[in-house]
Parts: sequence; structure tokens; C-alpha cells
Amino acid sequence: MSWMPDKDPVAGDRKSCDALELAVVPRARDIGNFEVRRALPQAKRQMVGPFIFLDQMGPAAMPAGIGMDVRPHPHIGLSTVTYLFKGAIMHRDSEGNALEILPGAMNLMTAGRGIAHSERTPDAERKSGQQLYGMQSWVALPKALEETDPGFQHYPEADLPLVRDDGVTARVIAGDVFGKRSPVKTLSDWFYADVALETGKSVPLDTDYEERAIYVAEGAVEIAGDTFEGPQLLIFRPGDRITVKAAASTRMMLLGGAAMEGSRYIWWNFVSSSRERIEQAKEDWVQKRFRDVPGETEFIPLPER
Repeated sequence: MSWMPDKDPVAGDRKSCDALELAVVPRARDIGNFEVRRALPQAKRQMVGPFIFLDQMGPAAMPAGIGMDVRPHPHIGLSTVTYLFKGAIMHRDSEGNALEILPGAMNLMTAGRGIAHSERTPDAERKSGQQLYGMQSWVALPKALEETDPGFQHYPEADLPLVRDDGVTARVIAGDVFGKRSPVKTLSDWFYADVALETGKSVPLDTDYEERAIYVAEGAVEIAGDTFEGPQLLIFRPGDRITVKAAASTRMMLLGGAAMEGSRYIWWNFVSSSRERIEQAKEDWVQKRFRDVPGETEFIPLPER
């Protein structure tokens, strides 16, 4: 997904839950044919673990003949995570990867020293129409690995651990959650899980990770007597034991990981610990030094500097 800064999400009050550091109400933004809600980054918090960007895509109804068309654009210094609840997206990148992203699958594209990709509605869904609904996030890379080789990992829904227990369903997308470990290979210590709760059901938020958050995509949760309705990002203090109870039927993402070694610069689709490296990436895109995306003839120009 291509990105430019916009108005910051709204930071909420902590209420009475001492473990809660920040509540963020994401701002809606129309990016053409559908709406996204952006929770990270924002003025009071750049990252949760390595998560430096967090968007909810949709839910959006795309009628027949209408689709999403994110033309080829570049990334450096990050990995993108695309995870769908509904719909399909056709991914193509400059490393030659081309596949449909489907609900429940983990799709991790590591930009490293540089990659370009496009995201479009597949032909069949464009013809018939579809509901598009999901999450897209960026994970900053450790300083020592910012210039790693680009690559793409795809794990279908069936390959990801699933936890089911009396009104609780959780898919472990990355890291260790609820005693299950995802097969996804990560370059730093982070976790990500898709959790559905029936009303009144509860789950713990593991204390194993230093930085932790919950993104309530739909429904509402109760924590220490306070209720938080979605969409909302809840960021917690390290170490505190948290119990999350569904105040209504709820879909949420658990996310976080080890704190990064310092902040990052972020401009357009580039993330780096070095301003100079971002300037170089800008010039590389203008001068067409990024590899082309096979099958694509369009591209997104560098925004005005």
C-alpha cells in the first residue's frame, strides 16, 4: 500500500485501566473506491514494537466493474503485512512474485534495500464485485537488516496455527500467541494474531512481549471495567497482565514485540534510521533505479518534495 502523511488519529483518555498507555481512534481516509482507517503512526506514538504503520481497509463494497488499483510504488527498510478478512488482492512485485492474497493468509513482503509492488483487484472479483475488508501494516526492520535482500513470504490460511475454545477463535499470524507459534520467519521479535470473541468471552494478552497493543476492528471490549468500542487501537504498558473480555461480538488484532533500537524516519513509502538513505531512495525512484514489476506499465510518481 502507498502512503502519505495525513491528519493524526485521535488519542483518547486512559480511563481507569492503569495498564493502558494510550487509546487511539483511527481517522478515516478515502484512498479511492474504498476507505482506510489509520491508527499508526501518530503524534503520540510512532511504533508498537516494530509496527510503524497500521491501517484497516474497509469494509467496502466494490460493485462489478470497480476495483482497487494501487499502481507500482517503492518501499525500503520495512516489511509489509497484508491480512484480509474478506475479498482478494492481486499482489505483484519487482522480485517476480505474483499471487492472489486471500482471507486468513499471511503475506509478508520484505523491502530491505528496495522493492516495488502493485496491489489490484483480481480479474474475477473485478468482474463480479466483492467485499474488501482487512488489515495492512508495516514492520520496521532492525538497523542491521535495513538493507537486507528483498523477498516475499506467503502462508495460506491452513498453514497458520488456529486456536479454538468455547467462543474464542484465534489465528496466529506471526510470533508466539496462546502457546502456538507461527511458521512465518521474522527478522525481529514480534507477534500478530487475528482473534474473534463471542460476547462475554475473554482472552489474556501475553506478558512475554515488551510492547503490546490491541486493534479492535469491530465490536467492543471490556478491560478492567472500562469498555472500548471499535475501531480503536489500545496500547498497553509493558509487563502488566491484561484480560480482554468481549462486551459484544468482537474481531480484533493482537500485535507488538520487542522495542526497536531508536525511532525511524518515515516519508511516503520509505522507512529508515537514516534521513540520507530516504533521500537516496527518493532519487532512486525518480531515476528508475528500482526494478520493474513484471506485467505492469504504470507507476506512482514520487510525491512533490
